[in-house]
Amino acid sequence: MTVRDDKNLELVIEMLLADPAHTENPLRYPLQDLYQEFRGLLRQIDRITRISDGYQSIARDEKLGLTERYHKQLRQLEKIARISDRYQSMMRDLNEELKAASIKDALTGIGNRRMLMDCLAAEAARADRMGRPMTIALADVDRFKKVNDAYGHETGDKALVKIAEAIRGAVRDYDLCGRWGGEEFMIIMPEIGATEGALVVNRVRDAIAGLDMRIGEQALELSASFGIAERRQDETVSEAINRADAALYEAKRAGRNRVEVAG
Repeated sequence: MTVRDDKNLELVIEMLLADPAHTENPLRYPLQDLYQEFRGLLRQIDRITRISDGYQSIARDEKLGLTERYHKQLRQLEKIARISDRYQSMMRDLNEELKAASIKDALTGIGNRRMLMDCLAAEAARADRMGRPMTIALADVDRFKKVNDAYGHETGDKALVKIAEAIRGAVRDYDLCGRWGGEEFMIIMPEIGATEGALVVNRVRDAIAGLDMRIGEQALELSASFGIAERRQDETVSEAINRADAALYEAKRAGRNRVEVAG
C-alpha cells in the first residue's frame, strides 16, 4: 500500500466515525479505539524519526568536526616535522662547523695541534701496520719576536698566515701540515724517509724565504729553520717529535734558515 492509499484509508475511517448513521454500530467504538491507537503510533513514529534525524545530524556534525580536527592536527604535525627537519639540519651544520673549528688553527686556517696529534697517532698506526716509513718535520720562524717588536703583532699575524700558505703550497698533496704552536709548524710526511723528506722540507724552506711581504716600501725578510726526524721502528711519536725538535735546535744554532736531519 502506498502513502497515498494510507491517506485515503484514514479519510475513509474518519468519515465513518463522523457519520451519525454509524453511531449505534457495535464496531464503531473498537474502530475508534483502534484508530486512536494508530494515530498514537504514528505520533510516536514521527517523534522517533525526528529524534533519529537529529541524532544522525549530530553524528554527522561530530564526524565533520572530528575530521576537521584530525586534518588540523595533521597540518600542525606536518609543520612541527618541517621545523624539526630544519632544526636537525641546522644542528648538523653547526656540528660540522664546530668539528672543523676544533681541528683548525683560527689564525692561519691550517690544522691545529689537536689535529696534528690525531693525525700523528693515525699515521703511526698505519705505518706500523703496513711496515712503511713516516717522517716528521718541525719548523720555527726565524727571529719572529723581532718582527712583532718592530712592526707589531698584527704584522706578525699576517706573516704567520703567509708562511702557513707557503707551507701548504709546497708540501705534497698527501702530506699533513699544521700550526704546532706560536711560530712553530709541523709537517707529517707519510710513506717517505728522512732523505726524501728533506727534499720536501727544503722546498718549503725556499717557499718561505721567497715570500714577498712588504711594510710600506720596506720588504720584510722571512725565513724558517727545520728539524727532521724519520720515526724509527718501535719508536713512540713523542720520541720522534723530540728528535725532530733537537734537530730544529741544531738548525737554529748553525745559523737558521736551514734544514737539519736527526741522527
